[in-house]
Amino acid sequence: ILDDRDERAGVKFKDSDLVGFPLKIVIGEKGLAENKVELQIRRTKEKRLVERSQAVSTCQNLLSSL
Repeated sequence: ILDDRDERAGVKFKDSDLVGFPLKIVIGEKGLAENKVELQIRRTKEKRLVERSQAVSTCQNLLSSL
């Protein structure tokens, strides 16, 4: 689900936690400048910065292991 509402990031993050999404993908200006996206596993709060080109395969691997 893409949350493209006109809300602050904190509101969107809170809502994604309430819904219970197992994985959060954050695409921000700083990360894009480095060609990276941030992945966060909700259960462990672990954050990973991954190359944009590896984001989909990393998400698939993480989701299959949860």
